[in-house]
Amino acid sequence: MRIVLAEDSVLLREGLVHLLADAGHDVVAAVGDGEALLEAVASQNPDLAVVDVRMPPAQTDEGLRAALTIRERWPGVGVLVLSQYVEKTHAATLLGGATEGLGYLLKDRVSEVAEFLGVLERVGAGGAAFDPEVVRQLLARTSHLDALARLSPRERQVLEHLAQGYANQAVADRIHVSLSTVEKHIASLSDKLDLPSDAGYNRRVLAILRYLDA
Repeated sequence: MRIVLAEDSVLLREGLVHLLADAGHDVVAAVGDGEALLEAVASQNPDLAVVDVRMPPAQTDEGLRAALTIRERWPGVGVLVLSQYVEKTHAATLLGGATEGLGYLLKDRVSEVAEFLGVLERVGAGGAAFDPEVVRQLLARTSHLDALARLSPRERQVLEHLAQGYANQAVADRIHVSLSTVEKHIASLSDKLDLPSDAGYNRRVLAILRYLDA
């Protein structure tokens, strides 16, 4: 396959270049940032792009955003994302579309050479491959979203205000209901979110954390 590689660590990038070449692949470009990756894909027309999540300039999610751009502009190019961690927001967006020719692996898998090369070839051939830990974390996130979907519009409004730091009385004043009504909404939304009810937990804090996590 013709492969474009984007990895800002020079040592890892060179190691991957040699690994892929030894496996019979042609690395047509090896770059260190998202902008150079997009330029390489545009000019080289590769079969596959292998993309690190964190790259310059901000070292946050530049690689994932570049991967989303590749999927949009060049749908025929396979994309294999490599990451030290699961970046949930953009990973969910990436995996929320068509999954043909798409893979997401944690970098620990790269050390398992046979498995890594197998995934690479599967994605390059139009298949899909996702690290089990990526799937586990995204499913956990989805379950939180599903739980929030069970809330009524008023309960969700109350929770949004709680997440902004408002006390119960302030929430009541802002949405023009009584304090007791707000307290009933908090009790109801806590039950719908399946939050523990024993005295060792603060359900209000847990509800806010669940909202922010989703």
